[in-house]
Amino acid sequence: MNSHLRRAIGTALLGSLGLMALAGCGEDSKGSGGADSKTVTLVSHDSFAVSKAVLKEFTEKTGYTVRTQTGGDAGSAVNQAILSKGHPQGDVFFGVDNTLLSRALDNDLFTPHRAKGLDKVPAALQLDAGKHRVTPVDYGDVCVNYDRKYFADKKLAPPRTYEDLTKPAYKNLLVTENAATSSPGLGFLLGTAAKYGDDGWKGYWKKLRANGVEVVDGWEQAYFDRFSGAGGKGDKPLVVSYASSPPAGVAELKTKPKKAPTGVATGTCFRQVEFAGLLNGASNPKGGKALLDFLLSKRFQADVPLNMYVNPAREDVELPELFTRYGVKIADSATLSPQKIAKNREPWVKAWSSLVL
Repeated sequence: MNSHLRRAIGTALLGSLGLMALAGCGEDSKGSGGADSKTVTLVSHDSFAVSKAVLKEFTEKTGYTVRTQTGGDAGSAVNQAILSKGHPQGDVFFGVDNTLLSRALDNDLFTPHRAKGLDKVPAALQLDAGKHRVTPVDYGDVCVNYDRKYFADKKLAPPRTYEDLTKPAYKNLLVTENAATSSPGLGFLLGTAAKYGDDGWKGYWKKLRANGVEVVDGWEQAYFDRFSGAGGKGDKPLVVSYASSPPAGVAELKTKPKKAPTGVATGTCFRQVEFAGLLNGASNPKGGKALLDFLLSKRFQADVPLNMYVNPAREDVELPELFTRYGVKIADSATLSPQKIAKNREPWVKAWSSLVL
């Protein structure tokens, strides 16, 4: 789910819902280490966010105080966890997604734990099913977004599929992120690989390049500097972003429009699933297991959409009205197994860079 960053939507579009200071996150007199500690440490990427009231409830129910330690974007955080494996910086890691999962599992980062509530999570999200080294917490979709006003003014139907993006009507209209430096950029590449196969994706990108696709380093540059919608300063009415971008763009508007000013090309989506796990060598494994159970509780899961702008993993959690009114439910998002991603990620990115850049 960048990660994410993938969730820069939560922090960049909605500053007030960015990474929140967590209530009562100081250590007690016993410190943060040891099985008897009343502090449990969550290691994450920079975009983890939770309401203070929800975290306070966890402390009241379990006696554990949560402190967080963040480490940049998802890739950086996972790399740091690998470098410190066996002597982790905390008890629970949150933020490894399916594009990075095999790297974490191959490095034996996690101790198995079957979290309470897992029976309410669809099997399609349980990518380590049976072993329970990681727990699905949320999911989202990387998709092309479009500027409704541009297409209405031009009396042009917005694109819906990957193939549409290669048509002359959409020449020079799309901006995407670098697959080597950006989570949504990588997600878009993986989506085309899932759609067109191991070899076919290269031919697709040749068509996309010939149709004038622009590539920038990261999501914020693409969305705010090059995209024309959602208050962007650019002239590109198509951008690779998230299915949750439209409701995020409406959240702080005082007068809510009938439709979000941006839409989603639903045939261009790639599913990202985000996980948490108990770190091997955790100093407080009991507290870590309690925290994993909490991350999958209905209380925390209901808090996810409007803090991190992704979907809760549990299927029995009702989405907020903002999501159901302005969001788009992606029924057929493309997927690839973590094993296939692990095997092909580096050679695909290298080939993509040579082909597109």
